Amino acid sequence: MTTNRRTFLKDSATAAGSLALANAMAPWAAHSEEKRRPNLLFILTDDHRWDALGSAGNPIVQTPNLDRIAAEGVSFTRNFVVTSICCTSRANIFSGMYGSRNGVEDFSVFFDPDTWSQCYPTLLRKAGYRTGFVGKWGVGHDLPEDEFDFWGGYAGQGKYLEEIDGKMTHMTERLGTKSLEFLEGCDGSQPFCLSISFKAPHCQDGAERQFPPDPDLESLYADTEIPRPETATEEYFSRLPEFLQQSEARKRWEVRFATDEMRQNSVRDYYRLITGVDNQVGNLLAKLEEMGALDNTVIVFTGDNGFYLGEHGLAGKWFMHEESIRTPLLVYDPTLPKEKRGRKVDPMALNIDISPTLLDYAGVEIPDRVQGRSVRSIVEGESPKDWRTEWFYEHHFKHPRIPQTEGVRTEVWKYTRYIDVDPVYEELFDLEKDPHEKNNLVGNPDYDSQLKQLRGKWEKMRDAVA
Repeated sequence: MTTNRRTFLKDSATAAGSLALANAMAPWAAHSEEKRRPNLLFILTDDHRWDALGSAGNPIVQTPNLDRIAAEGVSFTRNFVVTSICCTSRANIFSGMYGSRNGVEDFSVFFDPDTWSQCYPTLLRKAGYRTGFVGKWGVGHDLPEDEFDFWGGYAGQGKYLEEIDGKMTHMTERLGTKSLEFLEGCDGSQPFCLSISFKAPHCQDGAERQFPPDPDLESLYADTEIPRPETATEEYFSRLPEFLQQSEARKRWEVRFATDEMRQNSVRDYYRLITGVDNQVGNLLAKLEEMGALDNTVIVFTGDNGFYLGEHGLAGKWFMHEESIRTPLLVYDPTLPKEKRGRKVDPMALNIDISPTLLDYAGVEIPDRVQGRSVRSIVEGESPKDWRTEWFYEHHFKHPRIPQTEGVRTEVWKYTRYIDVDPVYEELFDLEKDPHEKNNLVGNPDYDSQLKQLRGKWEKMRDAVA
């Protein structure tokens, strides 16, 4: 496996000199008019929680290339998904709309034609971008191969390890190689948008080894002790309502985190999968530099949802705990001045912001139906006074052991409704005093007014997102 870890250019003066030389030798230099529109590289990981990056303060996982993007770009410390499940989250990302509006709340559903026409891949292609998709599609069973100029996607989950030409290869490497193939087909005559959706670090459902890493990374973290999360205790689990204690998230905990040995092995493999992605990101950066395109490529990196690593006695995602809904978001804008790089910003971003952000950078009009907002102004150092301070969560996927959920997340409060439980079950958490969501305040008379206020917000927001 190629694990090129070329250093992402950290000094803007050095970068300018190096890239000027590269551009002089590249076909991109002959297309100065087209170069005014930036190329777009969108990288998506699967089940990648916000704190599983070195740049997010994780002392164990090794992500040097993603950390370089963070150092040269902007990191959003509070990025969330509005629905924590693969199919709907990906639809949220493509469309910039909630599932209640884009219509994708099940793995079998694709966009209706009108909604697909307003998704960023369609709009960018119409605007003259060369578009490519590589990796896990995740939105319906029919693959839209003809809707992209380059297709390297697949349906379903796929398998991490496959034998190709007598050699066992890992999916992350295969997707990285396919992405390089797309870049090699770009000649500078038009800007490009490449969307890469890695399967990693998603588990391999049903496999004995739940998170199969690349064999070349087998020794990584082998001697590392994985600390136990504060909330991964029987006390936290016992505070959950009975229906969550019997949910699919608990069943998956039993095969991943039920013993300390299982937890150590599972988290090490989860981190190995993330490092595998990081290696491929390094290869992509090196290829962009070689092409002379790095200085005109906006890079956006995020995850499709969070992931419990045993917190609250759970595994998976779906519910509204921070571990499930919070993901990384890195934005690299090559035009940012040096003093604005490496910032960590606090405004709450959402996965529905990805599509309008990409369209904004491309200079393409954002459709009126889009519910997210471009984060470009924040990346550039502005502080929009009307930026969101609260948002609506919905999870309507039908499953006998995954209760449907709606709720409101504000700067301080989290209100959750399990809407298909009879009677409806509610939670209220003060995130300033109780960041680990231990003490449900519903039923405490001291918080009745706050509960009433959030119920009102929930009702208004629910009606507004459809």
